Amino acid sequence: MGEVGRMKLGSQGLEVSEQGLGCAGMTRSDSQLKPEEDLIKLIHHAIDSGVTFLDTADIYGHHANELLLGKALKGGMREKVELATKFGLCSVDGKLEVHGDPAYVRAACEASLKRLNIDCIDLYYPHRIDTRVPIEITMGELKKLVEEGKIKYIGLSEVCASAIRRAHAVHPISAVQLEWSLWTRDVEEEIVPTCRELGIGIVAYCPLGRGFFASGAKIVESWSTEDPRKSLPRFQPENLEYNKTVFERVNQMATKKGCTPAQLALAWVHHQGSDVCPIPGTSKIENFDQNVGALSVKLTPEEMSELESIADAVKGGRDPDVAVLLSWMNSETPPLSSWKA
Repeated sequence: MGEVGRMKLGSQGLEVSEQGLGCAGMTRSDSQLKPEEDLIKLIHHAIDSGVTFLDTADIYGHHANELLLGKALKGGMREKVELATKFGLCSVDGKLEVHGDPAYVRAACEASLKRLNIDCIDLYYPHRIDTRVPIEITMGELKKLVEEGKIKYIGLSEVCASAIRRAHAVHPISAVQLEWSLWTRDVEEEIVPTCRELGIGIVAYCPLGRGFFASGAKIVESWSTEDPRKSLPRFQPENLEYNKTVFERVNQMATKKGCTPAQLALAWVHHQGSDVCPIPGTSKIENFDQNVGALSVKLTPEEMSELESIADAVKGGRDPDVAVLLSWMNSETPPLSSWKA
């Protein structure tokens, strides 16, 4: 297992482990859940291994994820971690809604603090952008929460470049969370350069292509009927059959490198820069150890290019059409002048 170093996330003073742990899958209702004591053991193993940047959200497991982390971080563990959580996504009559108005921001923060059993959240993100509310209004309430000591640093998730600039003008943003992997690279054109211009760190979620680069096409065989990935274009039969060959080529390259395809794909994300922190998720200690091992995989510029050319052949889009509203592509908000409280 590789040694986990430390990194600065953004330019506001936040320091985290150079690889984080995405906790969402630990409490997904569509997956075969592991006993709570096993998940707490995994979280403690991660912390002991040096992976101290833990990522959760209030909507994960309908609050169960935050409650799990609250239990896991008792007894002195809280001081060892950098805890990030998110708000803004909620299920109303079975449909997802996004809320970023000041009253909701404050109520969500108070509820997360209680579930996590902590006094202050290290990094707090709007999970998605409420396109009905000027981003300055959402940020204004988050700024108040910083001033009150309830959160330390502010992040953004799935947000376009112009909204990043508007938000950053209200209060410095420490991190932007975005989907970034070998087969999801659209953020490289404008969002990543904007973050770097403004000194904002980058948190890459789904760095293994939603598990594809860990297991290949056979991953779909382990999914429950409710798994949300079933609707993704890349996993539809007509595309998956073609994408099998992409995984096989990555696997061949990994074999030559003496690592697993998951480690190779994760190493590619690590090699994007010292300002990038990937947060692969798992509920198994053996998978966690393998992910940490990616830190020991070194790639030459030629190998990076070869991997990218292989992944460029992937068929199918990132999201189904119904999910576009929840991505950065439609995350602009109305001008501040339009807001009537």
